[in-house]
Amino acid sequence: MRAIRGLLPVVAASSSSVLITGESGTGKEIVARSLHDLSTRSSANFVPINCAAIPKDLIESELFGHSKGAFTGAATDRKGRFELAHNGSIFLDEIGDLSLELQVKLLRVLQERVVDPVGGAKAIHINVRVIAATHRDLEAEIVAGRFREDLYYRLNVLPISTPPLRERAADVPLLLDFFAKKFTPEGEKEVSFAPDFAQALRAYQWPGNVRELSNLVDRFSTLFAGQRLGLRSLPAALLPKGLAALQALAAQGEPEAAMLAPGSGVWENSPIADSALGDALEGVVGEVSASAYEQQDGSAVEQITFLSEGLAVLPPEGLSLKNRLAEIERDLISQALSRTKGNVSQTARILNLQRTTLIEKIQKFGLRAN
Repeated sequence: MRAIRGLLPVVAASSSSVLITGESGTGKEIVARSLHDLSTRSSANFVPINCAAIPKDLIESELFGHSKGAFTGAATDRKGRFELAHNGSIFLDEIGDLSLELQVKLLRVLQERVVDPVGGAKAIHINVRVIAATHRDLEAEIVAGRFREDLYYRLNVLPISTPPLRERAADVPLLLDFFAKKFTPEGEKEVSFAPDFAQALRAYQWPGNVRELSNLVDRFSTLFAGQRLGLRSLPAALLPKGLAALQALAAQGEPEAAMLAPGSGVWENSPIADSALGDALEGVVGEVSASAYEQQDGSAVEQITFLSEGLAVLPPEGLSLKNRLAEIERDLISQALSRTKGNVSQTARILNLQRTTLIEKIQKFGLRAN
């Protein structure tokens, strides 16, 4: 995040297009607004639009405007977002959800710097800095035929990637403190977190990233203003499913401090950490030594497996642990192959596997590779 912050003034000085990638909730719009505020365009408008939130039959009018009578309900001329952002910046959020038809029209805007209002008789020249963002893998979308390659290269002039919160667990305590101060009700003290809860929050996967953390602290600040919160003392209904599962483990007497504390060195020295399954387990339960893992009874091992899949409890009818672990392994290999576009050598490298071992697993699971 320090690297991104240091990069912002450099990128802001340019008028070239920016593509911000990252999962939902990682702060892509905050980065976009910062770029605008740091630029020479800061005195003009910053105009955001979520391309996934507007109906397909209205998005063209929203982007480019329309003339009176262009369609039913068009009672007056209306400026589009591009025209409103003239001399400023436009933020195209979730650009990966834009239809192929609109992608063609957007490509012309980027090339010619003109927009054609729906039903309009003439083009309108614009001076706009385009900042786009997406949680999708646009290179994979290109391969699937859902995103134009020429548009991708027009947008991806200056790329910025926002990392998920699970990859920067050391930031969690800082963010907890920041949002606790932000959401403290007037006249109340800040909510605080006991060590067991702070450890669990660092170990949690945060599928909703910083947005999820912000919402959670807002909830706690409203309901438990000024209180010191422990993991075991909170109602499970107020916790995300993954945290509720960790709470259940703590209630059963599991050594949560050892299991959940990142950076203690136990996990890094474990052979589990060298496997694809280890990657799946790491963000859920923190660090577990090889000997501790092997010594746990079947129930505890199964609970850890369920946590890695986002399940809180063992299904009443039971399941095959061997098959479930195989499913996790297959899914991770499939994701890695997708990320490397089927390149076996690169996939083996990011999964920390021997190439021959990976090939055997690809054949075993019936996966495709180049």
